[in-house]
Amino acid sequence: MTSTKHIIITMLLLSISMLSMGNTDGWHITTTDNSDYTGIAVSNGRIGILTSDKPLQVQHIVLNNVYDMDPGSKVSRVLHGMNFGNLDIYIDDEKITEDNIDNWSQTLNMKRAAFTTTFKFKNKAIITCTIYALRNVQYTGYIDVKIEAKEDISTKVVGKIITPWDYQTPEQSYKVLRDVETTMPILQSVAKSQFGAHTVSTSATFIWEGINSSREHQRPVLHHDIVSDKENTLSFQKTIKKGSSLGFSWTGAQCTTKNFFDPRSESERMIIFNLLTPRKDLIQGHINLWDDLWQGDIIIEGDLKSQQDVRLALYHLYAFGRGDSDLSIAPMGLSLQFPYNGHIFWDTELWMFPPLLVFNQNIARSLVNYRSNRLEAAKRKATNYGYKGAMFPWESDDTGEEATPPFALTGTFEHHITADVGIAFWNYYRITHNKKWLTEKGYPVLKGIADFWVSRADKNDDGSYSIKNVVGANEFAPNVDDNAFTNGAAITVLNYATLAAKEINKEANTTWKLVADNLKIHKFKDGVTMEHSNYDGDRIKQADVNLLAYPLNIINDQETIIKDLKYYEPKLAKEGPAMGKSIFAIIYARLGDKENAYRLFKESYIPNSRAPFGALSETATFNNSYFATGAGGMLQTVLFGFAGLHFTEKGIVQKNPCLPKQWKSLTIKGVGVQKKTYKIE
Repeated sequence: MTSTKHIIITMLLLSISMLSMGNTDGWHITTTDNSDYTGIAVSNGRIGILTSDKPLQVQHIVLNNVYDMDPGSKVSRVLHGMNFGNLDIYIDDEKITEDNIDNWSQTLNMKRAAFTTTFKFKNKAIITCTIYALRNVQYTGYIDVKIEAKEDISTKVVGKIITPWDYQTPEQSYKVLRDVETTMPILQSVAKSQFGAHTVSTSATFIWEGINSSREHQRPVLHHDIVSDKENTLSFQKTIKKGSSLGFSWTGAQCTTKNFFDPRSESERMIIFNLLTPRKDLIQGHINLWDDLWQGDIIIEGDLKSQQDVRLALYHLYAFGRGDSDLSIAPMGLSLQFPYNGHIFWDTELWMFPPLLVFNQNIARSLVNYRSNRLEAAKRKATNYGYKGAMFPWESDDTGEEATPPFALTGTFEHHITADVGIAFWNYYRITHNKKWLTEKGYPVLKGIADFWVSRADKNDDGSYSIKNVVGANEFAPNVDDNAFTNGAAITVLNYATLAAKEINKEANTTWKLVADNLKIHKFKDGVTMEHSNYDGDRIKQADVNLLAYPLNIINDQETIIKDLKYYEPKLAKEGPAMGKSIFAIIYARLGDKENAYRLFKESYIPNSRAPFGALSETATFNNSYFATGAGGMLQTVLFGFAGLHFTEKGIVQKNPCLPKQWKSLTIKGVGVQKKTYKIE
């Protein structure tokens, strides 16, 4: 009862908070209250910029798939890059801070992936600042600033590149590049990452629309100042008359030796590109790419809060992925380095991948290609542990080797990840029917995974098979035998490998089917599925048994499904991750139980929602966001629960949608390769 009251109170407080923000549509989330602040990631799949409540500042910048290895802990960590997102503005020699402004507000425009801060400085000026992580120039950020003078004012604007304190051998410079007609000022910082794995180069400059080339004489004089070996600045001064305004932009590019042989020169080229491309064209290119992404969308009529929450989740999955990258998405996306170091887990394949596969097969292809590109490392891992085939790491970095800290048992025993990867691979083929991809990339991975599970399973005296000594989805139960989800996922992927072989006229290993048909799923006497062979009713971290109903469809008779739902829901730990209750919500929706489905849908994320924008934390007791895994769970509830979508051999089909009474209608548009629309009323 206490838990239920807590959830109800939390939901009411959040609803009141949303009303105070004045949000009136499903594309914009606005706040005027920064008393409790968790930032939002403005991202383009390569760099992530985490917003701040402080004027003209960002918290940090995350670089996708750029890792540094700590030789002490032997743990790789995705880089927090150089911060080019901070500006200082002085008006009449007084620096703008959070203490001398009012009328502060921030708005996330999800449609355009733009984040705008507006505030008033005394009675002298209104300042507007909009941040973009340019989708079209993927290693760059772009900050638009407008200063509206309410009286005559003198201004000084300082652009900065801040090198993290732990970077090595920083070099700070300023140069002016010239061709026949154009002068191009470049501020640049170059340094080695903390443990020396990569050279990082950041270039930045100011842009004044219309006066960068033909009217250079109107450009303010720029002043370079190296404040310290970690702070490089470029500034200008300008007088603004009452009633007029000054508009300018600050753009930064960040390149590393992970992606470029010469990151120093490439970061300069990108800044020159942004400098000399008309602002309208540059921003329109970014908007056009986001318009393409939003061809896949979820429209909820009659419940603005749910609309904003769901679209915020979809925004983050789009923002953290790229269809041209062959990269994956970490649990915290590109918002935080901690707590999981930017590593790739099952979170991608089981939670984030299905919604992306529904809406954007290009991003989905990048996620599966990330794994196929690391197949050789997975094969080496299987050999190293005495198995056959391919054994994927629980935590993966750019190497494809195991990146879990050695002290964590998950890295050594959470083997279901290898089945999760294979399930995603077959689902990608089911939806795209891309036989060339299946032949070249999909089947080699599925075959390696199936061979692994055959070698991983032990034959029992009665002819059945067991998978022993694993950590399942419920990490509260380490080193158990016949974990329900692990065995269920292995059964599923073994069958998928057989289907894949047939699809490309290969001869499937008959042992794949033999093991799949005989792997044990243990039951209590009353028919409830046991989480593992010795399970005795302990609390669980998250859904495990219930994953056999969805997404695995191994348990598909209604009586057992309901028994398992009622038995395991009360055992979910309060500190469990956000996506746990999403599974229960999906299953109830597929059973036609609208009330329980909607209740669990809300419980799956509202306690984890953080002010002021609704960013998701991993658990109700933490404040680490944005938890992209939770976004995946929430979106799956809408797509595969309420909307009734199913992945099948015939593609995506709809069966028995279930509309909550709180919603007037639900529209899913841009579904699958054919970009179909489904509307439920």
